[in-house]
Amino acid sequence: MFMFFSALSNYLPGVGVLRYITFRTGAAMITSAIIVFLFGPSIIASLKVRQGKGQPIRADGPQTHFRKAGTPTMGGLMILIGMTISVLLWCNLLNTYFWVVLAVTLTFGGIGFYDDYLKVTKQDHKGIPSKIRLGLEFLIAAVSVFILMHIGSSNLAFPFINHMYHLGWFFIPFSAFVIVGAGNAVNLTDGLDGLAIVPVMVAASSFALIAYLSGNAVFSSYLQIHFVSGAGELTVLLGAVVGAGLGFLWFNAPPAAIFMGDTGSLALGALLGAVAVATKHEIVLAVIGGVFTIEALSVIMQVALFKVKRRRIFLMAPIHHHFEEKGWTESQVVVRFWIISIILALIGLSTLKLR
Repeated sequence: MFMFFSALSNYLPGVGVLRYITFRTGAAMITSAIIVFLFGPSIIASLKVRQGKGQPIRADGPQTHFRKAGTPTMGGLMILIGMTISVLLWCNLLNTYFWVVLAVTLTFGGIGFYDDYLKVTKQDHKGIPSKIRLGLEFLIAAVSVFILMHIGSSNLAFPFINHMYHLGWFFIPFSAFVIVGAGNAVNLTDGLDGLAIVPVMVAASSFALIAYLSGNAVFSSYLQIHFVSGAGELTVLLGAVVGAGLGFLWFNAPPAAIFMGDTGSLALGALLGAVAVATKHEIVLAVIGGVFTIEALSVIMQVALFKVKRRRIFLMAPIHHHFEEKGWTESQVVVRFWIISIILALIGLSTLKLR
């Protein structure tokens, strides 16, 4: 739609508004939300029929989760479908950053989809063997980073410091780790109804602002952040993510009619990681996506200490289960984590001026 009407902007009055990223971001948000709202019920009904018993519930998880048995998974399909259709309508399809981030999102979503498929069909939690899954993720991430490095740079920016550090070829493994780590961190967070999608939307909204400012020569110069020509188009993509996330939350709100599954969590996490790499805000992602960082660290710490000393730091990991075991209700955990994600996003955004 954008490509078609932009060609007619000199002939049709009012069409020139499509040149504005802000307008197309709002349009992409509304479009993706409408698509998910309209087709969400039929997708849920179809997945419920095809999956039968739905996502398997872990026997060693909180006892309150057994009431969720039979709930279908792969809800990430709703988000990806709504987002993809929307961005193909409203994004500049000649923008390389757009295609790289979209490719990372959909390929990670494909890995997550197959993982969900194995879990549902076998009624087992193992899915794709971890080494194969991580290998595929790092391969995809490395290729995408290689492309981003050649259309941009291999520099790394630190918050609060007005200086760029040249990483050279080390930029590829470092940034690939950011993308893979973000994907799996969101995946670990997706354990309660609505827990992952709202922090994803908060992070996407924050990075939409960062992408817009980074892609604008005037604003990036004023804020003394790295100017990335063309990165502003990612604002439209992130707007579509927020809209699709709002639509999904309608169905994922407690009690969830559908779970996001690895299909959505891996895809959305990788998307955030790829955008952070493209805009040179990899470290800020750890702050804005602090809820995901904390969830991932809780698992790493739990596993590491148990292997070394056969002791546990938390009653259960990831950490949201720890608070469930401490007596918090599911709604308390979810809403409090939402609040934390908003606070961390504001802290992360403050780094744009504090330099």
